[in-house]
Amino acid sequence: MGKLEFDWDAAAAHVSRRDRRIGAVIRARPGLRLEPRPRRSPFHALMRAIIYQQLSGKAAATIHGRLLERFEGSVTAQRLLNLKDAQIRGAGVSAGKMKALRDLAARAVAGEVPGFARLRRMDDAEIIERLTAVHGVGRWTVEMLLIFDLGRPDVLPVHDLGVRKGFAIAHKLPELPTPDELAEHAERWRPYRTVGAWYCWRATDS
Repeated sequence: MGKLEFDWDAAAAHVSRRDRRIGAVIRARPGLRLEPRPRRSPFHALMRAIIYQQLSGKAAATIHGRLLERFEGSVTAQRLLNLKDAQIRGAGVSAGKMKALRDLAARAVAGEVPGFARLRRMDDAEIIERLTAVHGVGRWTVEMLLIFDLGRPDVLPVHDLGVRKGFAIAHKLPELPTPDELAEHAERWRPYRTVGAWYCWRATDS
């Protein structure tokens, strides 16, 4: 199990005090909390994120599973580079995503994708700048890594449809907030915007 960089209960209490609508979502889900994923490497976390982009969870999981079978062991950047295009495409990976995976692997082998130990010493903005240099890796993808792999406390993925939808549900809005509207409101969640975003996702569960 991964480890958060902050006290979840204290952060949830802070967000609940600052936003009574999100507070209602928090109180309705006692015991639920973010559990960071214990991935072996940022390379694998980003590889998975690229595969999952713009796909349903079930379809993406199938493709990810098929690709993992091609590694026949440890999931490493060098092993991906050693795979033939036909092997990657045969797993169901699109041509565009294969290009992104190749670039990710090449940069990881070259040392341009830091390991988790180094990422934990970097701030959020520095990590976003470094990893979005990879072809096919945008800000949202890195934000997911910051939340679900590093357990950072103050990440707000304003373009995430689920977060915007959950916010609208919690606040009983007739339409989704714009990214700017969400960002402005979420200032009250600081320094725990990750927690506010996570409970917006939970609001969509029901």
